[in-house]
Amino acid sequence: MTSKSAAAAARSTVHGYPRQGQHRELKKAIEGYWKGRVGADALRATAAELRRGNWQQLAGAGIDEVPTGDFSYYDHVLDTSVMVGAIPDRHRAAVAADALDGYFAMARGTQDVAPLEMTKWFDTNYHYLVPELGPDTVFAADSGKQVAELTEALTLGLTARPVLVGPVTYLLLSKPAPGVAADFDPLTLLDRLLPVYAEVLADLRAAGAVWTQLDEPALVQDRSPAVLNSAARAYRDLGALTDRPKLLVASYFDRLGDALPVLAKAPVDGLALDFTGAAAANLGDLAAVGGLPGKRLVAGVVNGRNVWINDFEKSLSTLGTLLGLADRVDVASSCSLLHVPLDASAERDIDPQIARWLAFARQKTSEIATLARGLAQGTDAIAAELAANRADLASRAGSALTRDPAVRARAAAVTDADGRRSQPYTERAAAQRAHLRLPLLPTTTIGSFPQTAELRTARADLRAGRIDGAAYEERIATEIRDVLAFQEKAGIDVLVHGEPERNDMVQYFAEQLTGYLATQHGWVQSYGTRYVRPPILAGDISRPEPMTVRWTRYAQSLTDRPVKGMLTGPVTMLAWSFVRDDQPLGDTARQVALALRDEVGDLEAAGTSVIQVDEPALRETLPLRAADHAGYLAWATEAFRLTTSGIRPDTQIHTHMCYAEFGDIVQAIDDLDADVISLEAARSHMQVARELAAHGYPREAGPGVYDIHSPRIPSTEEATALLLKGLEAIPAERLWVNPDCGLKTRGWPEVRASLENLVAAAREVRATLPGSVS
Repeated sequence: MTSKSAAAAARSTVHGYPRQGQHRELKKAIEGYWKGRVGADALRATAAELRRGNWQQLAGAGIDEVPTGDFSYYDHVLDTSVMVGAIPDRHRAAVAADALDGYFAMARGTQDVAPLEMTKWFDTNYHYLVPELGPDTVFAADSGKQVAELTEALTLGLTARPVLVGPVTYLLLSKPAPGVAADFDPLTLLDRLLPVYAEVLADLRAAGAVWTQLDEPALVQDRSPAVLNSAARAYRDLGALTDRPKLLVASYFDRLGDALPVLAKAPVDGLALDFTGAAAANLGDLAAVGGLPGKRLVAGVVNGRNVWINDFEKSLSTLGTLLGLADRVDVASSCSLLHVPLDASAERDIDPQIARWLAFARQKTSEIATLARGLAQGTDAIAAELAANRADLASRAGSALTRDPAVRARAAAVTDADGRRSQPYTERAAAQRAHLRLPLLPTTTIGSFPQTAELRTARADLRAGRIDGAAYEERIATEIRDVLAFQEKAGIDVLVHGEPERNDMVQYFAEQLTGYLATQHGWVQSYGTRYVRPPILAGDISRPEPMTVRWTRYAQSLTDRPVKGMLTGPVTMLAWSFVRDDQPLGDTARQVALALRDEVGDLEAAGTSVIQVDEPALRETLPLRAADHAGYLAWATEAFRLTTSGIRPDTQIHTHMCYAEFGDIVQAIDDLDADVISLEAARSHMQVARELAAHGYPREAGPGVYDIHSPRIPSTEEATALLLKGLEAIPAERLWVNPDCGLKTRGWPEVRASLENLVAAAREVRATLPGSVS
């Protein structure tokens, strides 16, 4: 053990904090700027006020060192691209003309210029903008944002630590720019990038930074010796700089494994490690390499990705062990608190018993400060907090709210046969073609249509009691009629009802299933100005009554064309919720799958011939370490098949995935045994179609030809070009035509034009195919 003075030096910190504000002020200001209602100066003023409020909240909670640079108008990886001057050629003119408008053009695109590709940040539901690099990329330092935000915090009298995406992770997250050979490795640019980081670090030191954090979460994944050697070289060079702050290299989400000794030996001043979940293995690994003598260790013992209260005694035990492994041990969250809602105390409708079990960002900062005080001053200093924590943990462990014997008995009775369709795909496909009688290259959408201001107003009026249920339902019925009428007029082949009754694709179902809790203010950033309220999965799951049948049946009554039933799949129901941590995820997935299986059966019985079970989170939830993939994919694919297998052969099962690296899970996609899959493909230029073809995927697929995360309207020619690329990989008899994702976030004018162009492209290409009948 180190001396008492070392323990007394323990301080508290976090890696990052939610950006949006208590009432999503940032979202409103940015969207107001896009619409011309908010000026650039007003937007900047709102952002500065939110940053100041965040830092003051952190300091008030007892956080000794606040992060800077983690705040973003859209995405911190995009901010890093700006910091290092990695602006795509097609956006350089826009950035030069107006930096703020150019920034948003890179994120969202314009009518004439495509945005950067977007994908998931490791195994979270946060999306980042993928840097585009090539052998001709020239980096140039722009530390203005980082220096300005550090200065703001220091002016408030706070101890502040800038947080940057590290150079190795930045390059590993990048892709070859359009026109660059697909086998180009961005990591070969490391020696060109390091001097830019050196310049930024020097600027931060000059501005008053004592410490600067470089995030390297990519090193918790399986990495080759060549990548590890690059990491060693990067931190050898940065550590050798004389004009720099002290360097804290941070990792999170999993154990560092082979990268730990590399970073432990590097000439940096400290490491930040995650000690929660799978990353708890970092404790043994750190002891095995001899600890961090002479260095700072920032110990992530409070889970930054879930909402359950910390186990103080367990965390203090971990921290006590760590005291003997580093020169100084500080207490932190496991990762940025960006991934949790802001404040649990704002939730007035949650059962008070359950509320005792919850910790959002503000509560987690209090937990961190309490643990730091206990570590520095001893457990007597936090005796009252320890007693309350023990009582809250015992309340949850013994609560009848978490266990339903009937649900557990049903899950235990599941057999392998319950997860298999009654006929193989080839026989099902023939039955479905005869039943549905669709043309080649059938057109459809992913599910949702624009959530108009009128719909949001009607939902708010219902909650406030300004209208009754009957008036609200008539508004929903009118919207469904309008959505169906547009689709029929546009010539779409398989229709959707538009989901006007749904607030969110997970929350809508969570509110109707036992075991889930919905929040009122639990907003978490998904991408840009898109925020979601992940429900909280607190107990065993069952479905008391049908959830979607009524409106799907109503929609089908209005048309002779097939209308898809729309469900969110079991893995996504878990991934986009805050899941319980007191049982294996696979057990929870089976419970959700059985509840959804009942819904699938009821939809079919109501006359629904096409049922889509969305699983956009299947790749997102893939563990970061390859050794853990097989176990996860086994229960994840089983849960999907359990949901969808109890139906007739001529009922067509669709699934949907978006914004992920699908090539990593093509075999799992095959194992789902869905009849049709639709996937995001527009921003990645049909990459997924090529990946499916390389695998020999035998079923039908719809790689998207309309990027719905951009306000631009794709022309018929653009959609045609993408469709022809798709046909190079997938034969026409198995190719569908659809957008990348749901249309909820788009406006009606762009949706109308884009879908009309999509249908025109399908007809144009269809007319060239032998034997085609439109």
